[in-house]
Amino acid sequence: MVWMGTHIVNGSGLGIVTAAGMKTEFGKIVGLTERIQETETRLQKQLGILAKQLTVLVVAVAAAFILIGWLGGQPPLQMFMAGVSLAVSAVPEGLPAVVTITLALGVRIMARRNALLRHLQTAETLGATSVICTDKTGTLTKNEMTIQKLWLGSGEVCISGVGYEPQGQFTKDGQTITPLEHADLMALLETGVICNHAHIARSGSGWVAIGSPTEAAFVVAAQKSGMNGKKDCNICCEFSFNSTRKRMSVVEECAEGMVSHVKGAPEILLARASKVLIDGKEYVLDDGMRHEIKTACSGYAQDGMRTLALARKSFSLSEDIDEGMAETELVFLGVAGIIDPPRPEAQDAIENAKKAGIRIFMITGDSPDTALAIGKQVGLKAEQAVTGTEISKLSDEGLLELLDIDVIFARTVPEDKFRIIKLLQTQGQLVAMTGDGVNDAPALKQADIGIAMGIRGTDVAKGASDMVLTDDNFASIVAAIEEGRRQYANIQKFVRYLTSSNVGETFAIFINILLGLPLILLPIQILWVNLVTDSFTALSLSLEKAEKNVMSAPPRPINQPILDQRTLAALGIFGSYIGIATLLLYQFYLGNSSYEMANSVAFTAMVVMANIHALNFRSFDKPAHRIGYFSNPWVLVAVASMLVLQGFAVYTPFLQLGLNTVPLGLQEWSLIFLAATPLLLLTEAYKTAKSPI
Repeated sequence: MVWMGTHIVNGSGLGIVTAAGMKTEFGKIVGLTERIQETETRLQKQLGILAKQLTVLVVAVAAAFILIGWLGGQPPLQMFMAGVSLAVSAVPEGLPAVVTITLALGVRIMARRNALLRHLQTAETLGATSVICTDKTGTLTKNEMTIQKLWLGSGEVCISGVGYEPQGQFTKDGQTITPLEHADLMALLETGVICNHAHIARSGSGWVAIGSPTEAAFVVAAQKSGMNGKKDCNICCEFSFNSTRKRMSVVEECAEGMVSHVKGAPEILLARASKVLIDGKEYVLDDGMRHEIKTACSGYAQDGMRTLALARKSFSLSEDIDEGMAETELVFLGVAGIIDPPRPEAQDAIENAKKAGIRIFMITGDSPDTALAIGKQVGLKAEQAVTGTEISKLSDEGLLELLDIDVIFARTVPEDKFRIIKLLQTQGQLVAMTGDGVNDAPALKQADIGIAMGIRGTDVAKGASDMVLTDDNFASIVAAIEEGRRQYANIQKFVRYLTSSNVGETFAIFINILLGLPLILLPIQILWVNLVTDSFTALSLSLEKAEKNVMSAPPRPINQPILDQRTLAALGIFGSYIGIATLLLYQFYLGNSSYEMANSVAFTAMVVMANIHALNFRSFDKPAHRIGYFSNPWVLVAVASMLVLQGFAVYTPFLQLGLNTVPLGLQEWSLIFLAATPLLLLTEAYKTAKSPI
């Protein structure tokens, strides 16, 4: 059976179509994937809530203000214009642009760290990840398979060497042996090479695998034995491997008959074998020998090795060839113990994830013992491995109980991943999940963050994912989460900064109109503050480096608002100070000078205080001397640039005409900076007292 979506890379054949479109296995996966609804990210929801809150607040305040003024006898047109000014001052117009640019810059940074994001919002969502469901091979391990031990009926054989370098020695009972003199050893290696589609090739100063790394390990072992590569074989049919069959076989046509060569999971081949090869002779595979094989497999797995069994069967040319014929009544050849060393950086990455309060579940197709052994090597504390068969027998309640403890999932199929992710999400977890195959597509799309493998991942998996790892490395996931946390923290910083600045504008305008004074800020001046000076300074806050404890805090709650009650209270205090200070300066100059001068002073004071106030948002808790005065030079450049730009606004004739400003003298600038200084000094003093060390 050839599945729709299979790439035929060599040869030719004739097939009969048994299903088309959505009725194919490929179509069923597509149907399952399409039924999964795209949902908004946490940031989109939070910004949406913030926008609604601001809209309701602005409309209500402006409407009430216009109504009160009109009932008080004020001209309707004048009150309408005042209400519009009030509404414009309350809305941070530059926020959408700043958020988009920040996320785009984050995507660029993550690309340098081997994480390609397919959606801008993914960067922020990563920062809230609370669970990572990861596979093992190639992600936690190097995916450089090497056969280290072989169990044979005549005894165990060890093979030296690592990687794909075809150099090594064979030893048995501590003594070096010549492989060509051992019939059962050569039979196993021959089957391993024939039932195989891989080969190895030189690449620079080393060797690389072309094809499956596991199959390449058998090619390497065969060359170490003195076998000169693959022999010419007449393969007449093949029964391919999949996650359900857990085995693969090819049928070779020889002069004396047909031979099927089979490799697969030891428990699968043991159930289909009736004989065992010992010193070139076939013996009945009795219970004692079966127990010995299982013990050997268990020992290999506990040492962190993958196990793969090999078998063969001879039959006559006249017999019909089908799966049942080729894969039953087999002669068991032996078991290969294959090492796939953990990535050296995986343990540190897992430790960092644990410190960040992120739970990690390994979900692999390997045996439970192998999964547990590798898990311990990389720092996972799981003491229990649950197989896909056991998962299928559990109710959702039973599986949820398992998910509350440290556990590893082994011998799983893609449907198990999908079920595990959905159940974790019902607990309010934000789940990141890795995958590489076509069958992983539904689970990748269901996960909050679907992570496809860039090296060994299929196009379908990449298309269903939110992020692609260019190096297939688990450490890159943790690095991306750290970057996501930095980005969200910076988004909080500039959202709070822009909000406090707008509160100051709104407060000043509202009180000023209640006092019946001329407009303290004109609409064009409000737009200048919100779109030009504030926006560039806010953007510089998005470049703030991650704080030292960014990966020490637990994942933020899913429903955590960007502006909580404590933050709103602080922003109210900041905004009130900016508003009152601006209003006092305006009234002073309105009584002692012209309206144009008072308006220009208030306009400039708002810009200066807002930009100096931005320095308070570089960190919510730590003073500047703790985070470093020059750790983010861009914010200093932005503040200085905006102050210079405001100078142009009051001294350049063209901008004077557009913004209705007049030149300011040294006295005006001195009073403005004097009013702005407490905003920074008092905040720094509070942070220092709160965090003295």
